[in-house]
Amino acid sequence: MINGLARMLVKLGLLLIVAGGVVYLLDRIGLRPGQMPGDLAWRRKNVAVYFPLGTSILLSILLSLAFYLLSRFRR
Repeated sequence: MINGLARMLVKLGLLLIVAGGVVYLLDRIGLRPGQMPGDLAWRRKNVAVYFPLGTSILLSILLSLAFYLLSRFRR
C-alpha cells in the first residue's frame, strides 16, 4: 500500500518537474504562457477579459502527450 503511494508521488513529482521545465523553456524562447499567439484579450475602461486560447491548446497537447507516454510505459 505505502509502496504504491510512494511510486505515485514520485511520478507526480517527475511530471511537475517536466511541466516546470517546459514552462521555463517556453519563457526562454519568448512564448510566455498567457501571452502566446492566439490568446485573446479584451480591454475596456473598467473591464479586462482574457481568454488564453493558444495557451489552452498548447497545454492540451502537452498533457495529452504526457498521459500517452505514461500509459505506454505502464503496460
